[in-house]
Amino acid sequence: MPDSVKDNWKEMVVQYSHPQRWRSIWQLIDTLVLYVFIWVMMYFSLRINYWLTVLLALIGAGLLVRLFIFFHDCGHGSFFASRKANTFWGYVLGVLIFTPCDLWWHEHAIHHASAGNLDKRGVGDIWTLTAQEYLRASRWTRIKYCLARNPVCLFLIGAPVMFIVLHRFPKKGAAKKELANIHLTNLGIVIMAFAISMIIGFKNYLFIQLPMSIMASSVGIWLFYVQHQFEGVYWRRTPEWDFVEESLLGASFYKLPSGLQWFSGNIGFHHIHHLGPRIPNYSLEQCYTENPLFHIKPLTLLSSLKTLGLRVWDEQNRQLISFREMRKRLGSGLISI
Repeated sequence: MPDSVKDNWKEMVVQYSHPQRWRSIWQLIDTLVLYVFIWVMMYFSLRINYWLTVLLALIGAGLLVRLFIFFHDCGHGSFFASRKANTFWGYVLGVLIFTPCDLWWHEHAIHHASAGNLDKRGVGDIWTLTAQEYLRASRWTRIKYCLARNPVCLFLIGAPVMFIVLHRFPKKGAAKKELANIHLTNLGIVIMAFAISMIIGFKNYLFIQLPMSIMASSVGIWLFYVQHQFEGVYWRRTPEWDFVEESLLGASFYKLPSGLQWFSGNIGFHHIHHLGPRIPNYSLEQCYTENPLFHIKPLTLLSSLKTLGLRVWDEQNRQLISFREMRKRLGSGLISI
């Protein structure tokens, strides 16, 4: 990568790294109002046909994903200029999306500082082994890894379990602040569920909330997966790891239709987000449009499906490959154990 890019990238992103309060407030208003409207519509749809409720839940799930992006921006200090405002709305949104803000923000900060670094895997990322590590692993580790990378386990089972269940409990060694925030978030969820259940009944609450949360968590993990698991992705050991190269080569540009781009809060411009995490979601597209540096080859909905077959990182050839390709390369001597 040219030194001129590495020297000037800060100037490229800093002009977009200023939250506009009125735009952030409007995003909260339009999304929360629509979310409440969908909630009410889902309640009345229960009296007609539950399949209609599930159909409406698709829209509700999309709105939860959008709210998660606002929550994510609060953690980067890019949604509001005020730290207090980011903290307040981070907690409120965390209750709605079932995610404790302090713990998630902490792990996400580690992700930004270590993404693409083979020596710093394990926090805030998708479990990724090198081909050599997989081939040398025990049978039990291979089984766990295959399950963890299986699309059904990862998106349909693991994602809802993580957001609905695992986020309710602190991890070993959690700081006191993070521990307190988990308990406070859980309390907020209980109060919200109790208040709504008093109005419409607990059974109806579950029939509405669960499908939305399950769908939203699955979509959220898919977005995170495709952002860092694709052909041509960047992984290096610490001595060679470079922040700018990782941002532009290790994070994807997921080009989505305009409607899906709105629901996903422009997070498809992920290569720009990794380079400038202080850029608000609503300024990412403008940054992309006005700077040719960011016009990289995009992933589309169709091409992104190919990433589902990628399993291990071939460190010798610097490629993310499938198990089938790994065995082929092992047999031909392109991969050595």
